[in-house]
Amino acid sequence: MTFEEGLERKFCRFDEDLSVKDGAVIEGYASLFGDQDRGGDVVEQGAYSASLARLKAEDRQVKMLWQHDPSQPIGVWDEVREDGKGLYVKGRLLEGVARAREAVELIAAGAIDGLSIGYRTVKAVKDKEGRRLLQELELWEVSLVTFPMLPSARVGAKGETLEATTLRELAQAFEDARQEMAQM
Repeated sequence: MTFEEGLERKFCRFDEDLSVKDGAVIEGYASLFGDQDRGGDVVEQGAYSASLARLKAEDRQVKMLWQHDPSQPIGVWDEVREDGKGLYVKGRLLEGVARAREAVELIAAGAIDGLSIGYRTVKAVKDKEGRRLLQELELWEVSLVTFPMLPSARVGAKGETLEATTLRELAQAFEDARQEMAQM
């Protein structure tokens, strides 16, 4: 299986809990449980637990990538865990990596302000409303991306607070941008 086969991506919901400190440390929630996106997906609590346990047992880490590009790792996630709220991540952009140095500058300038997760769905069911309930996910990566779902969905620089948005709004903004780009 190649990296791209079966890979799905979801843009994270940014809130006051996501921050960038000292220009290189990122922490916050990459995924929140119970929020429905425009595609009708809802990540359920515990969806990442098997994947995170498997990664730990195999002494592997979730990758920090640039724009979902597996050839461009830009840092490391030092901590990735589930709690009652969602998938918490904390990591560092590596200053010895040229693209990571660029990312630090772009974040500081406000030109890069989004995160997105890449995963493979292992188990999902449909509920009565037609939503896909994601019960088990294989988490592959969390990326820094240029285009967040909404302008207010952004990475904060040096403790700056972040305006909350919903995954639904983020997904709709991404779909609108994708359709607009397809028409170009």
